[in-house]
Amino acid sequence: MVLEFEKPIANLELKLQEMKDLAKGKNIDLSADIQTLEDRIQSLKKETFQNLTRWQKVQLSRHADRPYALDYIFEITNDFIELHGDRSVKDDKAMIGGLGDIDGRSVMFIGQQKGRNTKQRQERNFGMANPEGYRKALRLMKMAEKFGKPIVALIDTPGAFPGIEAEERGQGEAIARNLREMFMLKVPVICIIIGEGASGGALGIAIGDRVLMLENTWYSVISPESCSSILWRSWDYKEQAAEALKLSSIDMKNNGLVDGIIEEPLGGAHKDMKGMAKNLKKTILEALKELDKIKPETRIEQRIEKFCSMGEFIEG
Repeated sequence: MVLEFEKPIANLELKLQEMKDLAKGKNIDLSADIQTLEDRIQSLKKETFQNLTRWQKVQLSRHADRPYALDYIFEITNDFIELHGDRSVKDDKAMIGGLGDIDGRSVMFIGQQKGRNTKQRQERNFGMANPEGYRKALRLMKMAEKFGKPIVALIDTPGAFPGIEAEERGQGEAIARNLREMFMLKVPVICIIIGEGASGGALGIAIGDRVLMLENTWYSVISPESCSSILWRSWDYKEQAAEALKLSSIDMKNNGLVDGIIEEPLGGAHKDMKGMAKNLKKTILEALKELDKIKPETRIEQRIEKFCSMGEFIEG
C-alpha cells in the first residue's frame, strides 16, 4: 500500500531496484549512480516525513501495514498469555488483554486490536469495542491491581462501537466506569496511542500516569471525516477538519494533553516494526522505573491532578 504523498518516493525506489537489477544482470558497475539515487531517496524521505500535514499523519496512522497492539506485545514480551471475557456477556475481540513478561517483569497489557484482512476486521469489529470490551479491560486492570502488576494500554481505535446493541448494553456507562476506576488504580498505568485515538473509545483505556503518543498518530474527540460531515455535511473537507482539530502528536504535546512523543522510524512504524517495538519497550521500561519510585497514593493524586488541569475555563 502506497499513500498518495509517498508515490514520488515509491517511484524512485522502483527506479533504484531496476538499476540494481540491471547492474547485476549485465554485470555493469553502476555503484556511483546507485549511491546518488539512494542519497536522493533518503533526502526526499526526510523532506516528506518532516513536513507531513495533519491529514497525512492520520493516513499514516491507518496504514494497512502499521503494527497493531498484538504485534508490539509479541515483539517486546518474552511470554504473553492472553486473557478473555468480561464474565458477563462475551469476549470482545476488538479489545485484547493479558499478562506479558518484559525482561523478567510481568505487565498487564490492554489494547484495541484491528484486523489485517476482511475476515479479521469483521472478527475484531475494526478495532471498535463494545461495552463488554471495556468491561473486560477493567476486569483485567483490577486483576493487575490485585497482584501488583503495572498496566500498559495500547490505544488504536476509530472509536467505540456506535451500534444500537452497544448502547442497549450500556456503552456510555462502561466507558465512564473505566474512567473513574482508572483514576484510582494503585499500580503504575502507562497509556500509549499507537495508531488512531478517537473519542471516548480511546479515552476508555487512556487514563494513566503517563500518556504517550507515537509520532505519526492522532488523538481527538472526533475523526476528521466525522467532523467534516457535521460541519460541512460532507466528508470532502476532512483535510480542513484535521487541521482545525489539531489532533497530531505535536499538537497534543504542545497543548499539554499528552506527556511525550515516541519517535518512529523514517517513513512510519511499519517501515521497521522491530525497531519501533524496541523503542517502545525502552520507553515503557524507563517510565516504569520512574513510576516505581512514587508511592501509590502520590501517583493517584498526580494522575487526578494531571487530567483536572487540562483545558481552560473561566469562573463567572
